[in-house]
Amino acid sequence: MVYPYLPIVKSFIKKYKLQPIVDVLLFGIIIYFFHWLWWTGGLKHFLKEFVFFSEMEEFMAHQVFLPAAWIVDHVIGYHVTTMHNTILLPEINGYVAVEGACSGLKQFYQWTILMILFPGSWKKKLWYIPIGLIIIHLNNILRIVILSIVVVHWPQHWDFIHLWILRPFFYVVIFLLWVLWVEKIRGSKKSAE
Repeated sequence: MVYPYLPIVKSFIKKYKLQPIVDVLLFGIIIYFFHWLWWTGGLKHFLKEFVFFSEMEEFMAHQVFLPAAWIVDHVIGYHVTTMHNTILLPEINGYVAVEGACSGLKQFYQWTILMILFPGSWKKKLWYIPIGLIIIHLNNILRIVILSIVVVHWPQHWDFIHLWILRPFFYVVIFLLWVLWVEKIRGSKKSAE
């Protein structure tokens, strides 16, 4: 039974000031486990069986597509046409399609679960979780805008930037939101417990 050793472990962590390392490990375990559950564990496949989930994924993808297309057209100044959540760049014969997997729902789910499981005041969590969701959504819009720029200027690097820079950047944003929670918002350990 692990419980008799819990006070000893807590004392060791406190004595050697290891709480930040423990917190980062806990963050990594939660994020990785729920990523695994989504893809390998079959959660997304299971949720796809429900019409509501598919409609929500499509709705969220559209909510990413609309502002991203507007920014690419009106702020960046590329001439675009749109069709079915796809930003078409006819001058270069390129496009960026915002599909269900681009909706940000997995990151919303990971962020929400992380915040539910991580210690802290529920009063603070009730306003911080939605703020985190908004920031993740804005990051996703920015990601699509950047991918549109990449299609125009560096199409040969699109796959690399999409898969190895912008996709992992979701987790940089989630990590920074979590650090802000742990360091500034959550409050003292006594109030968190």
